[in-house]
Amino acid sequence: MTTPAQSNYISPDQLCVGLYIRLELDWTAHPFTFSQFKIKSQDQIDTLRSLGLERIRYDPKRSDVVPLPPPPDAPTTLPSGPSPEQLAAIAAKKARIEKLTQHRNALNDCERKFVGASRAVKAITRNLFARPEESMKEASALIGDLVSSMLTDRDIAIHLMNDKIANEDVYYHQLNVAVLAMMLGKQLGLGREALTELGMGALFHDIGKVDIPEKIQLKTEPLTPSEQDLLMQHSQYGLDIGKKLNLSPEALAIVFQHHEHVDGSGYPHGLRGEGILPLSKIICIVNTYDNLCNRPNPRDSLTPYEALALMFSQLRARFESHPLGLFIRCMGVYPPGTLVQLSNNALGLVMAVNSSKPLKPTVLIYDPSVPKHEAVILDLEEEKELNIVKSIRPAQLPQQVFAYLNPRKRMTYYCDALPGKGPGE
Repeated sequence: MTTPAQSNYISPDQLCVGLYIRLELDWTAHPFTFSQFKIKSQDQIDTLRSLGLERIRYDPKRSDVVPLPPPPDAPTTLPSGPSPEQLAAIAAKKARIEKLTQHRNALNDCERKFVGASRAVKAITRNLFARPEESMKEASALIGDLVSSMLTDRDIAIHLMNDKIANEDVYYHQLNVAVLAMMLGKQLGLGREALTELGMGALFHDIGKVDIPEKIQLKTEPLTPSEQDLLMQHSQYGLDIGKKLNLSPEALAIVFQHHEHVDGSGYPHGLRGEGILPLSKIICIVNTYDNLCNRPNPRDSLTPYEALALMFSQLRARFESHPLGLFIRCMGVYPPGTLVQLSNNALGLVMAVNSSKPLKPTVLIYDPSVPKHEAVILDLEEEKELNIVKSIRPAQLPQQVFAYLNPRKRMTYYCDALPGKGPGE
């Protein structure tokens, strides 16, 4: 008698278009993008038969058809050798594996740069009042390095970073705002001097919070009216501190105006439109985005997708329309950190977005047949048949998928130039 487990296996001769199969092979041992997929063509069937497997597992529930009947009393016949098409598929898989290694190396390299930058921000902030001249030199050096990395002819990738560095949240926010603001500034066509002013202002935009009690800054419940009034004073406190640090007029304006909205709904003075300097309008956009994604209580945070959707649908009157639209375009419809479902039903985490091709991000794929530390990273720009169909909240994921993809409690970003990729390549 055939057992239920055995009924999920068929011989290669029973393969047909419409079956959903699961290859019980190492991901590197077959030429397909995924180890489980629905068969769409005879070429895929020929390639599957060329693998030399005695049996192949299939999923009846996800298949559109039933397998072909087994041939009577005849052994499975295997092709004498791989066809040119199959050899091409194998070569493409090798190239994909090499690309995967490059992606993983690029993410690791960017991670190292991010850790170095976050530690620099921490040192600058901690020593700012004890050794102000030294700290300001370090800040200028950090921003100078970021500007140089932005001012390249190559495309800029926005990478999602790990959140494993403990107790660094405050420094993450300063760095996030600086990095994302300078990325947006580059897309707006700002030159080196303006990007430098933008970066310095971003780095110190919340410096006035040193005079705000930490219990108010970290409070997870709604602030009382008096607490909110005190928190709003940080713009003025920051201006006073910035003057003592000899920040430039442009950077001081950012520190003072980063909560002003073009519709007049911001603070401290309810400025409108042209009353707010252009660099301050940029900081307002990215500061709002980062605050929505990284609230004091992580459970209250919006996903990157939700944050951009909210800013566009309900808050856009607060922002200058052109830089807001460009920011959304650069971050992509599904920004780094977004959990997504692909058109083949695979689940993944967006790891990086090419700022010039935001609809085709790089996605870390959940595949239980691949060890977590070797997880497949796909560049959707190169996977023409795949696209993202929807965003998913972390709570919607099964526990094993959540543990595998490891969605971040805090969203942190870093930008890096893509090697060898100029605009439009």
